[in-house]
Amino acid sequence: MQNPSAHENTDLQPQPPPEEQNYGATATHVRQGPFVSVSRNDPAKRDYLIAAVLCYANLINFMDWFIVPGILLDLQKSFELSDGDTGLLQTVFILCYMLAAPIFGYLGDRYNRKIILGAGIFFWSGVTLGSSFISELYYWIFFLSRGLVGIGTASYSTIAPTIIADLFEEGRRTTMLSIFYIFIPVGSGLGYVLAAGMADITGDWHWAFRITPCMGGLALVLLILLVPRRTQRRTAPHRALSISGTIRVAAEKPGVQRTAKTTWCQDVISLAKNWSFVWSSLGLTAMAFVTGALGMWVPLFLYRAQVVQGIVSPCLQESCNSSNSLIFGGITIGMGILGVITGAEAARRLRKINNKADPLICATSMFVSALCLYIALMVAQTNILSTFIFIAFGELFLSVNWAVVTDILLYVVTPRRQSTAIALQILVSHLLGDAGSPYLIGIISNAIQAKNAYSFQWSFWSMQYSFIVCAFVGVFGGGFFLLTSFYIEEDRKEAERL
Repeated sequence: MQNPSAHENTDLQPQPPPEEQNYGATATHVRQGPFVSVSRNDPAKRDYLIAAVLCYANLINFMDWFIVPGILLDLQKSFELSDGDTGLLQTVFILCYMLAAPIFGYLGDRYNRKIILGAGIFFWSGVTLGSSFISELYYWIFFLSRGLVGIGTASYSTIAPTIIADLFEEGRRTTMLSIFYIFIPVGSGLGYVLAAGMADITGDWHWAFRITPCMGGLALVLLILLVPRRTQRRTAPHRALSISGTIRVAAEKPGVQRTAKTTWCQDVISLAKNWSFVWSSLGLTAMAFVTGALGMWVPLFLYRAQVVQGIVSPCLQESCNSSNSLIFGGITIGMGILGVITGAEAARRLRKINNKADPLICATSMFVSALCLYIALMVAQTNILSTFIFIAFGELFLSVNWAVVTDILLYVVTPRRQSTAIALQILVSHLLGDAGSPYLIGIISNAIQAKNAYSFQWSFWSMQYSFIVCAFVGVFGGGFFLLTSFYIEEDRKEAERL
């Protein structure tokens, strides 16, 4: 195997670091001096084709994430799971995902990324297909299979964004990352729709796990045929620029290598001193906590609210009513697309006015999302339509942050540490976020139900009271992004110097 610290493109020559960068459109005047302009022609069609393949695989990635919540009622009844045990099902998936992420981040910074991506797609698709044949008697194997799927998807989520960042620069990079992250809510929503639809059509929830493996097989073929084995890694001249950013590179004597090799431990220590990275990662953790809990429990919460209102009957049949999963899936898709586009456009415009725009956008959206979620919880028992509306707005403002948070990481962290930074961010955000939030909501619900006689009313109240935790966590997330705004300019300049 090649030297792990070598670039994937062995023909890439060492490049001098930037001496000066115009961030966004905030500075229009550039000092004259011994600079040579670094520019790149419009990306070839091949680059867009590669990005399209990566986006398609990201779609499948997140469809697999949310198949389970889409058929949660069926799984609860089939495996006879309590709320706490049901939440643990998603927690196992996220725990394995986050523990594997740093490993793949290390490998992605040092070895061939195409091979890692291909192996990951093959592995998680195969395990997902295998889980569709597990009977109700072997629920522990089903739990294990979800953990293995988490390991496979970690290989993709850690590495794919860095390839897109290497293919494009300036405004195109943020645009393509925004498109890539649009497929998070789209894939999530389609996961609900696919799972609920297949369960309705076949009357058997097992079929929900047999479609995405076929799509994964197609993604693997496209990856092999269309993505080159070696994708050029950008070093000093290719900073993770903001929208409309420009860069100028100081002329330098040929043959001088400025980028020193570092160990993984040195990378981690450096990232721990990067306060913009630390605070934005904690903000993302709050986002993950809220989205993890919402994604797992909202269809079940809406079902219980409808039962209390007398809109639907309790699920006693073989295949439960999945209309809430279908509606919530549609909301997730629509609000997710709108949120990501809105976030990217707001960032593009506001960066021209304020260099701290990114974290301020994230903070504002977290505060508004927390308020919408709280209102949705309060009106759920009396007006289900209002509940859907406020949940939709809550998802909209959460989705605003996806591309913006990633953009923050990419311009406050030097390129040679970006895969490691993404992996650590995945680890922290899931460890303290959605790895525990579905289980926490479930055990709080169990504890409340245990203190009261069983009834459909208390079944609803227990979930309602548990969900209030998410509103408060959302407020904390907004605070973390506000703290990011105090450090972001200094850390961005530091990343440019390294």
